[in-house]
Amino acid sequence: MKRKIALAPSPPAPPPLGGRNGITPSSHTHNNNPNEAERLEAIEMPLLLEAIYQRYGYDFRGYAPASLKRRLRHAAANEGLASFSALQDRLLHDPEAMARFLDCVSVDVTAMFRDPGFHRLFRERIAPELRGLPIVRLWHAGCSTGEEVYSTAIVLREEGLLDRARIYATDLNPAALICAREAIFPIRNMQAHTANYQKAGGAATFSDYYTARGDSIILRDCLRHNIVWAEHNLVTDSSFNEFNVIFCRNVMIYFSRALQERVQRILHESLAMGGCLGLGRSESLQFTPLEDRYEAVSREEKWYRKVRP
Repeated sequence: MKRKIALAPSPPAPPPLGGRNGITPSSHTHNNNPNEAERLEAIEMPLLLEAIYQRYGYDFRGYAPASLKRRLRHAAANEGLASFSALQDRLLHDPEAMARFLDCVSVDVTAMFRDPGFHRLFRERIAPELRGLPIVRLWHAGCSTGEEVYSTAIVLREEGLLDRARIYATDLNPAALICAREAIFPIRNMQAHTANYQKAGGAATFSDYYTARGDSIILRDCLRHNIVWAEHNLVTDSSFNEFNVIFCRNVMIYFSRALQERVQRILHESLAMGGCLGLGRSESLQFTPLEDRYEAVSREEKWYRKVRP
């Protein structure tokens, strides 16, 4: 199920609480007593996450607490707020603030051909196996702003597979998907992207795939035709198709063990028998309940093949 945020004009700001200068009791506590601040955050954090889930359907309750707390603090500071309680009030009453919140807490560290060895293995070991299929379905789960999606499109084009491929690229953050669809990226990153492309076995010149415009580049239309961008939340949504290849990279490292296992079940259900799953550098299927359902194509590059239902 898609989760969409209906943007609406922000309501008038409520009057400041707690007396002069709008300083709340919690802001006094946060400033003057770090131990008390930690105690209050431990109370406020689950209430905030429950409120977000009830109001908007986004479920962050199973995320790893330490990294999530850092991102929540960043989101509160971004709104000029001193506590999670104040952030909760803002998010409940201001959908535009919720859109900003998703930008703050979503993980968007990505690059084209990030971890070149991963993409080289996809090109050399997995892509050749796809040539016998009439239609190739691929899913980038948690695609962020799309750099790795377009990396896959480039490999498929160079291997003669893009015309019969359908790439489903999903993320929980609508703003990230807008950026991904536009296919406009900072030109300052092109030197690093070019180096990654070459290390990943690129068969052409990377600059052939984009046009420079000012301080940005725009990727060529030929890379964009066979991509379906959609909102999908791995935490709350279910499998929606069967795929020959699934990429879910550097997403589950931010989840609790229970949530990781839930997502692994969704990915397993979504993967065709004999299909391949690609994970991030710090992720693995070892010591998980589904480990025996896969065989490793490359433990180093984190590619796995589904061998059991």
